[in-house]
Amino acid sequence: MQLQETVIARAIIERYTAKLLDNLEGDVAIVGGGPSGLAAAYYLAKAGLKTALFERKLSVGGGMWGGAMMMNEIVFQDEAKPVFDEIGIAYEPFGDGYYTASSVEAVTGLAYAAVRAGAAIFNLVSAEDVVLINDRVAGLVLNWTAVELAHLHVDPIATRHKYVVDSTGHDFSVVNTLTRKAGVSLNIDSNRALGEKPMWADKGEGEIVNNTREVYPGLYVTGMAANAVHGGYRMGPIFGGMVLSGRRVAQLIIENHNKR
Repeated sequence: MQLQETVIARAIIERYTAKLLDNLEGDVAIVGGGPSGLAAAYYLAKAGLKTALFERKLSVGGGMWGGAMMMNEIVFQDEAKPVFDEIGIAYEPFGDGYYTASSVEAVTGLAYAAVRAGAAIFNLVSAEDVVLINDRVAGLVLNWTAVELAHLHVDPIATRHKYVVDSTGHDFSVVNTLTRKAGVSLNIDSNRALGEKPMWADKGEGEIVNNTREVYPGLYVTGMAANAVHGGYRMGPIFGGMVLSGRRVAQLIIENHNKR
């Protein structure tokens, strides 16, 4: 077989374009491919919801790749063990109630599970805005990350989704964009995003699932974005709460979707 460069290029362009067109409309759009976003994508797609995940960086995984200070092991606790068991990520016990796993296996395992369940993942794509219709978040405004980084004046494209999930971590960029541009009040006690507090692992892990919720019609927060929006503590290099938050946001959306 003689390889032809133009056939290779055509295959990439046609298949990517088809995938993008197929995901311009759907049930759920997740912004951010860290552990909570990947877990959410897995559980949502597994439940049959058409799910697209948009990650601005080249690789998914967020801070999970580096473990802590570039030592690529992660820690999680008893409560998160069922998620790791379901995905099939290997781990070892470390003391009473703690477990360690390879950060590389954890990221690749979560991403593989999400894609195999039916989620579409788009990397190098940034959400620069949301679509807001009748006081409900109804989609995303997307552009290439390279356009964002180069500050090029290039117009974006838009999607329509029934639910949007902010999984952008410490910056909670989707919520920030919505509140900054639309001046809306959030469905939380303070009515506005507070920003994260310093590290307190036990407190942060205890809060993260409770802080995972719909903060504005159509917009949910998960992972560190959930704690940051609610003014919660950061938890550092322990990832049990992240995957549990991803599972929780999926459960909330599925419950809401089934009522519609």
